[in-house]
Amino acid sequence: MLNTSYTKAQGAILEDAIQRDLTTARRATLLEILWHERYLTRAQLMTRVGLRLGKDCFGASAWEDTFYRDMQVVKKAFKAASYTLAYSRNKPQTGYYLEGQPALSPELQQILRSSAAEVDPRQIEIYQKLSPADRFRQGCSISDTARNVVAFRISQENPNLSRAEANRMALQRAYRL
Repeated sequence: MLNTSYTKAQGAILEDAIQRDLTTARRATLLEILWHERYLTRAQLMTRVGLRLGKDCFGASAWEDTFYRDMQVVKKAFKAASYTLAYSRNKPQTGYYLEGQPALSPELQQILRSSAAEVDPRQIEIYQKLSPADRFRQGCSISDTARNVVAFRISQENPNLSRAEANRMALQRAYRL
């Protein structure tokens, strides 16, 4: 019980550090993404982290050095948990991965299985008849609507926020696993 309580206390301190320090936030975000997904390239990881923390979270200059230093810390963190973070240059699976682990974490696999089970075969037939452009438009519309709903709720909870800030917070929530 003490160990669990101690771990929770450490987690609270880490959350505070993430909120206060961009470097810690980047590294924690990289760790979280790589915990759930494998074979992501530097560009893909930087894009994902940028969606959560802001476009220039790696800096406007020397971003390659920043990413490299962050990944060295993330590798050490995985090693401390008895995992090895490696990089594959082999196609089609190029990118960072955890040795001996599947491409997706069991948690993410379960989410995908649950989502697929909810799909109605008749709806798939309808979508297959749509043009690619129509499918794309519909997907964008659904995504925009969902983000707007979340942004509206955030605005209601925080009336002093601007619409842009509420939208940014909605996007951040969307990309947390």
